[in-house]
Amino acid sequence: MPGGLVALLDDVSIIARTAAASVDDIAAAAGRAGSKTAGVVIDDAAVTPSYVTGLSPARELPIIWRITLGSLKNKLLILLPGALLLSEFLPAAIVFVLMLGGAYLSYEGAEKVLEKLGGDKHGQTVDDVVDDPVAFEKQRISGAIRTDLILSAEIMAITLNEVAAEDLLTRAGVLALVGVAVTVCVYGVVGLIVKMDDIGLHLAKKRSELVQRFGRGLVAFMPMLLTALSFIGTIAMLWVGGGIILHGLAEIGIAGPEHWIEGIQHGVSDIAGAAGGLLGWVTFAGLSALTGLALGAIIVFVLHKVLKIGVH
Repeated sequence: MPGGLVALLDDVSIIARTAAASVDDIAAAAGRAGSKTAGVVIDDAAVTPSYVTGLSPARELPIIWRITLGSLKNKLLILLPGALLLSEFLPAAIVFVLMLGGAYLSYEGAEKVLEKLGGDKHGQTVDDVVDDPVAFEKQRISGAIRTDLILSAEIMAITLNEVAAEDLLTRAGVLALVGVAVTVCVYGVVGLIVKMDDIGLHLAKKRSELVQRFGRGLVAFMPMLLTALSFIGTIAMLWVGGGIILHGLAEIGIAGPEHWIEGIQHGVSDIAGAAGGLLGWVTFAGLSALTGLALGAIIVFVLHKVLKIGVH
């Protein structure tokens, strides 16, 4: 056992030294994976109110805990073995897994946009009256875990891409660590957001006038925060989904769309001067989001209008 532990630590140290020797490559990979992780965190935080709205505040954290356990099962019992099998026997399929996830994110984002624009609503929303809290809770939890499975598959596939050259044990360890860390981060943030209004109400009852004001301000701020998160989360889904599709198409030999958008990005950067880097990135992200919106709208039309899936 000590020998195995020492060998594992040696592997970790080798990876660390390799990373230090190729800072540029690691930074680029971290930037790509980090942007996807940020999108997942924002999106999970944005949809949290739909998991618990209409239920007792006492049920909020238990629901988040059940979703957290479901997320860990998704990552460690389903996605981790699947990712390792893919990397061992069918590594070329990883890009298609990513693209399927990107299409799902585009669909989810486009569906939200179309609903906001007056389109048909699918499933129970935060504005609906909850007649059966137990059934509603089960529906919210199962829906959250299902969405988490897709988002987690994206993170695991992206992570797998970054360590594809490592040995099997190292890949398994990295995927497990990333899976647990992302879950703790995402649902820790989710839990904090869900209980923030309760924290504000508690502070508003304190003796200190300053603390009371802060508590009341926190309660008043929560609707604005949730509205902002909902908007940002939708944009993040479209941006990440569209970006994954564009990059995936380039990976399988259809590089035209990504190169066209990159050309526009470089043109904006050249014109904008000092702000070129930021505006170029915004341009690429915006066009990626539009790509996701267009693809997602097509999927929404096919599923809801043609196949009548999700229509009540």
